[in-house]
Amino acid sequence: MKDNTITSRSISRNLTQDTAVCGLFAALIAVGAFMKIVIPVGADTMNFTLQWLFVLLAGLLLGSKRAFRSVAVYLITGLIGFPIFARGGGPAYLLRPTFGFLLGFALAAWAIGFLCERFRPLKSAACFAITMAGYVLYYGMGIFYFYMITHLLSSQTPVGIGVIFGVYCLPTMLPDLLLCVLAIMIAGRLRPVVSAALRS
Repeated sequence: MKDNTITSRSISRNLTQDTAVCGLFAALIAVGAFMKIVIPVGADTMNFTLQWLFVLLAGLLLGSKRAFRSVAVYLITGLIGFPIFARGGGPAYLLRPTFGFLLGFALAAWAIGFLCERFRPLKSAACFAITMAGYVLYYGMGIFYFYMITHLLSSQTPVGIGVIFGVYCLPTMLPDLLLCVLAIMIAGRLRPVVSAALRS
């Protein structure tokens, strides 16, 4: 009976801890959406934000499951209607061609977390290689979704992959690459503290 009680308390503590951690990183990603630079691209605009930094930190520090949940909480909260995306929120956001980049956050966070769990990188070069895997998934999902939405919806003007890459990706790719480096530096400082907190 005593063992069951201890197990129940442990599960409850872990659930509370996971909820708090995922909520914290979801909030950081939301805050990052408002730290933005608007980039004019043709008839539309793109936003360079700090969301990618916090997605990277989630993957580098939390592991695959917690990192994915953090981004999922952020996405669900925004789709419900809370204006926490760079251009607001609500279910209509699913029809925006650029929503794929937000989905890319979830894929990237999971992949970075998984690779960190699998290889436990200690050197910056290894961490950078892992963030590059997430970087490719992030932009790959963004390009794919953009292409599919503009070709499947009659309300959208079809846009080719070359244009999507050149106009909607290229302006933010170098800054996002620099955020990968910054995230690795920050994660190196925070990892001992976060690891201790997650084990407690």
